[in-house]
Amino acid sequence: MVKKVAILANGGDVAGFNAVIRGIVKTAENNGVECYGFIEGYRGLLNNEFVRLDFTNLSSGILHRGGSIIGSSTNANVFNYKVEENGQVVYKDLSEQCVQNCKDDGFDCIFTLGGDGTQKSARDFYMRGLNVIGVPKTIDNDVACTDITFGYNTAVSVATEALDRLHTTGETHHRIMVLEVMGRYAGWIALESAIAGGADVALIPEIPYNIEKVVEKINSRIKRGKRFSVVVVAEGAKAKDGDITIESTRNNGQGVDNTKLGGIGDKVAKELERLTGLEARNTTLGYMQRGGTPTAFDRVLSTKYGAKAMELALEGKFGILTVLKDGKLDDVPLECVVGENKEIGAVSGNTKESNIRKVTMDHDLVKTARNIGICLGD
Repeated sequence: MVKKVAILANGGDVAGFNAVIRGIVKTAENNGVECYGFIEGYRGLLNNEFVRLDFTNLSSGILHRGGSIIGSSTNANVFNYKVEENGQVVYKDLSEQCVQNCKDDGFDCIFTLGGDGTQKSARDFYMRGLNVIGVPKTIDNDVACTDITFGYNTAVSVATEALDRLHTTGETHHRIMVLEVMGRYAGWIALESAIAGGADVALIPEIPYNIEKVVEKINSRIKRGKRFSVVVVAEGAKAKDGDITIESTRNNGQGVDNTKLGGIGDKVAKELERLTGLEARNTTLGYMQRGGTPTAFDRVLSTKYGAKAMELALEGKFGILTVLKDGKLDDVPLECVVGENKEIGAVSGNTKESNIRKVTMDHDLVKTARNIGICLGD
């Protein structure tokens, strides 16, 4: 019998975190289950820092709030955790301490709200004996086995509004307006916002671009009297003969992606200005895509995910991820989510073993973009 559960939010913040938390807590309370939240994701699990969540305290009035009321961590891989000993930095597997904390606290289930890396660790904890249920989060929409992650729709909406605003500036001043959006290894935000925002070009990680093809598109518009163009670029986009553009390399520990992407928008803008003769300006949307109020779609989706996750816990189903498939809530084993990335504590992300969801060339979004004349750089 599930009587006491805990939630942790991990990875980059998204709109919808709190709505998921609310969905879990409300469903838990309606079934006589106590609910708690670990502070700052897996770091809170390691440090055993948690708070009670009920509708007399933190959990009230949070449906519309961005961020996470229990915080989140982006660099806490407890299977390869960076610690300092005798003035030296070493990496240790501290996962057993996390398992022991849960046992000592009497938690019957841990809900892991996060993306690829978070769910990889969730699967590893399940292998270590913890009852875990994952909820798919990321604005990049790249978690495997689900049609959509919470937070994604809000990010697309923010990017679309930015494109609406850039259109008027580009048209007024006869410029090429480039918008760099997030999308590390998957181009969902760039592609969908380009369609929604009426962009002329969308460059995504899945299709290495030929800049000459982009120039052809812009020049064809100039010939038709359209002396401006709007280009959307995912941060992980790269030229056919190039590589992703890295702003810096961090040292956030082993087992996490330490590369900080950035700069591809400026690069593309400069190239297009040189090759077309039109002025080009880049806007990097950055963290604007993560913060703020979730859309109605994300509020509903997040609530559905949270309620479903608690429902699965009451049924005694663990080691799974709540998903949306063909419009219906379902669940899949975390083993399927991590793909061939089976080694406990292994690096998550864009490796040949990982299973992140990327844009495929037969997807309806790709077909739609091509049908309406959006250049994809190929």
